[in-house]
Amino acid sequence: MFPGQGAHKVGMGRALAEAYPICRETFEEADAALGEPLSRIIFDGPEDQLTLTENTQPAILAVSTAAARFLASRGLSPSFVAGHSLGEYSANVAAGTFAFADALRLVRRRGRYMQEAVPVGEGAMAAILGLDADQVAQACAEAAGSDVVSPANMNGAGQVVIAGARDAVARAGERAKAMGAKRVIPLPVSAPFHCALMKPAEDRLAPELRAIPAHTPRVPIVANVDAELKRDAPAAIEALVRQVSSPVRWEAVVRRLASEGVTTYVEVGPGAALSGMVRRIHREATVMSFGSPDDLAAIEPLIHV
Repeated sequence: MFPGQGAHKVGMGRALAEAYPICRETFEEADAALGEPLSRIIFDGPEDQLTLTENTQPAILAVSTAAARFLASRGLSPSFVAGHSLGEYSANVAAGTFAFADALRLVRRRGRYMQEAVPVGEGAMAAILGLDADQVAQACAEAAGSDVVSPANMNGAGQVVIAGARDAVARAGERAKAMGAKRVIPLPVSAPFHCALMKPAEDRLAPELRAIPAHTPRVPIVANVDAELKRDAPAAIEALVRQVSSPVRWEAVVRRLASEGVTTYVEVGPGAALSGMVRRIHREATVMSFGSPDDLAAIEPLIHV
């Protein structure tokens, strides 16, 4: 499983590139695909460059793909793949739906289109802790007025992220507190992802997504939009189109994987946010992460299965 935006930090992936030639070559391929030294921004910053959405998205994709390629070279191959928001592109690259270079160029434009869909400062996102998804949806409906605000990420275990117009997000947060939410945490994001305000970005990205060369995935991808298994290229691509302005149903994704018999999850790429979510949703599961050489010892038993 592959992380999305928010997992990034300056220096991520550097140890992988220094330790493993296949990872170093992946970063070189990313630089060549984009025609600029993305790896330098990933490894050295500056942070304000890395946090630009159009850099963040290809950067996380590059680190995740480098890590996944190393694991594949050691014989660790998944039975299913999934990713949180942007991470679903990393999942599709790992499954062979489309080429890494095509995905890099696509997510750079995805980041740009999402940023341009709503002027900076007019949108917002906030995490609501301690209410279930239905209660959060109710809070949004009651607070919206004529503005957009809705659940954007259903992360499970009483964590739901909302997105929309800035003032409507603030009102929904207050309403959620009145309904018993434990905390409302504004998120430091540059745009209100996964809500109806992203429809212009979806409309711009859709023809480009549908135009890239695509192949039948080697393993099923469990999609954010509906937690269904995507076993062919058109279904995987359409799930990515719909994902831009639809909520990320991460809890449903994990429950679907559990229902398919999955007992071991490996988070591949920077950070370990998804690992924490999975532990809260699927308590009996074995969960580990791989984003640097230091993580390899914990993964080794899987490689020898």
